[in-house]
Amino acid sequence: MMRSPIGQPLARDAMAYVLAGGRGSRLAELTDNRAKPAVYFGGKTRIIDFALSNAINSGIRRIGVATQYKAHSLIRHMQRAWNFMRPERNESFDILPASQRISEMLWYEGTADAVFQNIDIIAVHGPKYMVILAGDHVYKMDYELMLQQHVNSGADVTVGCLVVPRMEATGFGVMHVDKDDRITAFVEKPADPPGIPGQEDMALASMGIYVFETEFLFEQLRRDADDPNSKRDFGGDIIPYIVKHGKAQAHRFTNSCIRAAEEIEEYWRDVGTVDAYFEANLDLTDTVPKLDMYDRDWPIWSDAVVAAPAKFVHDEEGRRGMAISSLISNDCIVSGSTARRSLLFTGVKMGSFSSVDEAVILPYCNIGRKARLSRVIIDSGVRIPEGLVVGEDPVLDGRRFRRTENGVCLITKPMIDRLGQ
Repeated sequence: MMRSPIGQPLARDAMAYVLAGGRGSRLAELTDNRAKPAVYFGGKTRIIDFALSNAINSGIRRIGVATQYKAHSLIRHMQRAWNFMRPERNESFDILPASQRISEMLWYEGTADAVFQNIDIIAVHGPKYMVILAGDHVYKMDYELMLQQHVNSGADVTVGCLVVPRMEATGFGVMHVDKDDRITAFVEKPADPPGIPGQEDMALASMGIYVFETEFLFEQLRRDADDPNSKRDFGGDIIPYIVKHGKAQAHRFTNSCIRAAEEIEEYWRDVGTVDAYFEANLDLTDTVPKLDMYDRDWPIWSDAVVAAPAKFVHDEEGRRGMAISSLISNDCIVSGSTARRSLLFTGVKMGSFSSVDEAVILPYCNIGRKARLSRVIIDSGVRIPEGLVVGEDPVLDGRRFRRTENGVCLITKPMIDRLGQ
């Protein structure tokens, strides 16, 4: 293992910087009041917890999070869940809202600008390496292994990448590489993505993860800030410039992906649409899930909510509290009702004779008696009226709620309020 001069892993000399300002508009009403990284996922976590947990589990002890769009929910979550970092242990956790520190007229103009505006704060911590992360993907990865490759290759930047079918890469930044995975071109969302040498039907898609030496990154950010034609974006400006004028190296996710014994694939998801979000959550209900949330060797840290255990009550025919192939969180009460292949987040209450099937129910929802719901996402705090039926009449569902192409209904409080008008 490559180590720093003082004998520690490279991660101890690194800072993780999470870009968490994105709205995630394709998640529709789920991001009306919260940024995409703050969206709930997997029964008890938020999406951003995956990038942050990867950093902690990789040994990185300095973390910065840049926020912008509707950041209150995200900031509150980080204050509650991530307040265990201690300066006396040479640890730090900085929440960095767009605060117009450089100019009173400007918020963060792009991903690169979100780092540039906080150069002075980063410099105080003195990291030798910067690991730039997107805060809105679900995956498990050891960044220490990526840092090792970066140092061993002598690259100016190392870009985390996925191997995907070539024509599925049109929505990504795509890397053209040589036989040694040195990046020779970096193109955003190409109509005809370049293939991988020896695997022409596959492409290397950017994960939005970059490793730099800190001083080199600062130089590039200052140069970019002086360019009036730049959009201040890593994928659009910084990386293509380095590809042209320096050495950019690709790091394949397969080389640092964390998999528990039962996980058969390299799991990475951009849960950026309602359907993708729904399917990724339901993945967790499988007998052998594609993503193992029970892996104690690589835990996904989150807010340790102080709440009572889940409770199942009533045991009579037609009124039996039970859950089948489901994840049930703390403070849930399944009262004479049934949950099948569903996720009940903290504090969900299900009334007697109700049922949910393939449902993602966010915190503190109340499911009324005799309600019957299938293929739904219910936003936090929603009270489902007694007897409501969703998932059986596509035309009616489409009039009342947001119904996706795959037949998933997203239900929010304003939609329920309109039912009574």
